[in-house]
Amino acid sequence: MKYKQWQVAAPCPEGQLALERAGYPPLLAGLLAARGILQPEEARRLLSPELEPIPDPLLMRDMDRAVQRVQLALDRGERIAVYGDYDVDGITSTCLLTQFFTARGGDILPYIPSRLEEGYGLNPEAVHTLAGQGVSLIITVDCGITAVEETALAGRLGIDVVITDHHACKDVLPPAAAVVDPHRPDCPYPFKGLAGVGVALMLALAAVREEERRAVFHQLCDLAAVGTVADVMPMTGPNRAIVSLGLQQLSPPRRLGLDSLIRCSGLADKPVTSVSVGYTLAPRINASGRMGMAEVAVELFLTQDPQRAEELAGQLCELNRERQGIEGDIFQQCVEHLERAPQQGAVILAGSQWHQGVVGIVASRLAEKYACPCFMICLDNGLGKGSCRSWGDINLFELLSSCADLLENFGGHALAAGFTVKEENIPALAQALRRRVAESCHGQALPSVLDIDLTVSPQHLTVEAVEALELLEPCGTGNPRPVFLLRGAQVHTMTQVGRGRHLKLRLESRGVSLDAIFFSSQGAELGLYSGCRVDVVFYPQINDFRGARSVQLQIVDLRLAPSRAQLERAIYEKYSRGEALSCEEARFLLPERRDFVGLYRWLERQSTAGAVVEDTPARIARAVSRATRQREVPARTLLCLEVLEERGLIRLNRRTDRIQITLCQVEHKVDLEASEIIRRLRKMLEEEL
Repeated sequence: MKYKQWQVAAPCPEGQLALERAGYPPLLAGLLAARGILQPEEARRLLSPELEPIPDPLLMRDMDRAVQRVQLALDRGERIAVYGDYDVDGITSTCLLTQFFTARGGDILPYIPSRLEEGYGLNPEAVHTLAGQGVSLIITVDCGITAVEETALAGRLGIDVVITDHHACKDVLPPAAAVVDPHRPDCPYPFKGLAGVGVALMLALAAVREEERRAVFHQLCDLAAVGTVADVMPMTGPNRAIVSLGLQQLSPPRRLGLDSLIRCSGLADKPVTSVSVGYTLAPRINASGRMGMAEVAVELFLTQDPQRAEELAGQLCELNRERQGIEGDIFQQCVEHLERAPQQGAVILAGSQWHQGVVGIVASRLAEKYACPCFMICLDNGLGKGSCRSWGDINLFELLSSCADLLENFGGHALAAGFTVKEENIPALAQALRRRVAESCHGQALPSVLDIDLTVSPQHLTVEAVEALELLEPCGTGNPRPVFLLRGAQVHTMTQVGRGRHLKLRLESRGVSLDAIFFSSQGAELGLYSGCRVDVVFYPQINDFRGARSVQLQIVDLRLAPSRAQLERAIYEKYSRGEALSCEEARFLLPERRDFVGLYRWLERQSTAGAVVEDTPARIARAVSRATRQREVPARTLLCLEVLEERGLIRLNRRTDRIQITLCQVEHKVDLEASEIIRRLRKMLEEEL
């Protein structure tokens, strides 16, 4: 198991029924009801993301000042630099504003610093370079909110700066012509979850008349959708409209570069979803920045030359393959190190030979593997550049803020951040980070909880039912991909694929065969073997192979399933503790008349001449089953004995692992249905129904 605890949401049969009556398919209706969406009107709003209203961009603090300064630059013919970050959000932001302002006659220079040579954000060397190229206005996208000194330097060189960003603010804002960031404490914009590219899009919308905004939105939302998904922004509010309409613009894409990248990535003739953007397109775009060649992606999205687009898309795919190899090597080194020297509370590692561009991905993988925040530090000439990824509810920006006296610089948000630290301060930083993490979780281990929407039967997993789940798109934080649980599936075959990195399974459950894939896992380490039974948590997806469409399970986590006897015993013990049973559990435990008849007749045969019957519950259940040719259910046999005792037909003497049973002489007819045990179980059934 990757997760220590599986948390299955409580089903809501009444809500599901109401949604089914409104025309929603059963699997989708059950999922929505489990998420608390119980009324058809609520479901309609969620499943119509293109109708989500987008607040007026001029509600953002300083947006009016930003528009005025940019418009002045356009009117004067000034040279404008659009200065972005080297991740997908920053690259798409840079391309979005470059395209938008170029189309309005601007002299626009896109600039993304080299991750390996310049590092993140606005830097003094870049400001001097841009000044030498005649730039008089810098518009930052997806960066700049902490660039106080760099903005001041630009001012001394005669360059105005308009900052657009979405990262957390520090106490002092840069002395810019405008600072547009929804996370400013004084910003009244009602939605705080925009990506950097979302803020850039708002600047473009604010720069045109209100009647033009719809057309501009449709021209630019493809880039905005890609950046928003890649930066793992909440898929709520305006982001749902941005991503939903943007994904529509990608099927098929109008932009040459995205069209070439989609085909090069193997997504041709397939609908582009938030999943394919996040797991297929985004890593390839990110690879250019990680490998210090962000300009490849920028040129790809801005080119009007079909042949050049093909070349650049191929280059991105090759860079991604190179990135995967480097990342895999670093990850393996870190795992081997942590096996020799385990760390508690937080993983904090430093190395001098690591590639700065890929350690963020390694940090993410390590955080997931060890269920704690991870900090990776690349050392160079006494200075460390760090990338970190969160786990649980740990807020990285707040964590780094509390250690600011040990850092040279830092920035980011709750889930991912970067920092710079002197090598000599790393031991003290590691100690401080672990102390803060321990304080955040009150000395307890960080939660490793997997939230599950619904337990399903294999009969629910038809192609049509899984296709209907696509109505939930776009998925992400706040509207996650559906996660289901299938219990007790039998493993028929296991095969390592992808050069041994992934596990492909053939499962069987209740006569239904299902294919499954478990990425970055191996059968041996999971204790699997052919014929074993497993509980599987998965994302449902459609596999389209040579025109044949079938359901495939993308496994999130799995564990060996408890035996039937263990499950039955657990239900009985749950009942014995006085806990409420589910409808399914109560139905399983409730005896039928034939159960009582078979057990009592067996007891009569065993207790001739007043003998006491003594044995273990399991062996009694087995003997009754053989004599009556009924299914062997020890838990139900135990319950039957308790009912017979309650109604005065037998006396029970319970020992450590055995039961003594003595038949009682009864002269009158006994109504077993009057048993309080039976009534309690029937009441549980009625309450569930």
